[in-house]
Amino acid sequence: MKTLIKEIDVNKPDKDLIAVFASMLASGKTVIFPTETVYGLGANALDEEAVAKIYQAKGRPSDNPLLVHVADKEDVYDLVENIDNRAKLLMDRFWPGPLTIVFKKKDIIPARTSGGLDTVAIRMPSDQVARNLIRQAGVPIAAPSANISGRPSPTKPEHIIRDMDGRVDGILVGGSCNYGVESTIVDLSGDVAMVLRPGSITLEMLGEVLGQVNLDPSLKNKDDNIRAKAPGMKYRHYAPKAELTIFEGDNDRVVEKINELAGENERKGLKVGILSSTENEHRYTSGEVVVVGSRCDEHEVAAHLFDVLRHFDHIDVDIILSEGFAEDSFGQAVMNRLIKAAGHHIENVE
Repeated sequence: MKTLIKEIDVNKPDKDLIAVFASMLASGKTVIFPTETVYGLGANALDEEAVAKIYQAKGRPSDNPLLVHVADKEDVYDLVENIDNRAKLLMDRFWPGPLTIVFKKKDIIPARTSGGLDTVAIRMPSDQVARNLIRQAGVPIAAPSANISGRPSPTKPEHIIRDMDGRVDGILVGGSCNYGVESTIVDLSGDVAMVLRPGSITLEMLGEVLGQVNLDPSLKNKDDNIRAKAPGMKYRHYAPKAELTIFEGDNDRVVEKINELAGENERKGLKVGILSSTENEHRYTSGEVVVVGSRCDEHEVAAHLFDVLRHFDHIDVDIILSEGFAEDSFGQAVMNRLIKAAGHHIENVE
């Protein structure tokens, strides 16, 4: 497949260029485009054949539902059975932005888009290129992250081109994504709002609007037999090629343990990657040390996390030893992605 690749200025989007890619989407083709979270691999959410191309390009399991993007709040009414007061409050507060809401779907949403569920996950991105593209296409756009299924999500142009050139019809190249992790997903299909995937819209922020909001219990386990109600809930996700282990506990002991294991593995002839905070960068005595950000700034860590995981693939390490990070507020999103990438391999050191 020959992929049409064009660069676009996200600050001054070229309307004619957007029209070209919007026409591709409207005609059933696949297009990768920038959003404020990660790059998305889009197709017409109402066209089963177009949606099938997403699964094929990513190598994605068919029971893993797709996230649907809309350009305007009003577009949601045609797609879902009911928009209750909770949804209206969240849409008014956080849309456009990195919040996805799970609704009971109308029949217009094909089963292939919803992963066979009676619900659909919808968001309205704040990125102007994304919204203009969707609006000109004239249809809602199903768009998971634009990476090979299971691999780290793409946040930079080189990520999408490396993964997807020749797999999709078009790539609209913007700059680096602002947030670096996917949107928060909150399920409103039940009586109590439930966070299915943490993101930059935190549990505390949702609670300020809705009152009671719970974390889905499956976020704490690695059971791939669950029925996923949203993207990223089952299967290994965000994973580099090398085995990744997270070390949690007292910071000094974590550094000591990582140094010990890095040395042992290098003596065995293995190439060791170390995912480090800024604060500990110069405390490691061996291994390929890559800094993800400050322990005091979870937004910085989130913005660099997937790029760092991909860098370890690029330098071809055999194993990765990673520090853990605090799971309060936005840190929940960071650790959710890191734990998924590690396949829940966590070692507590005291």
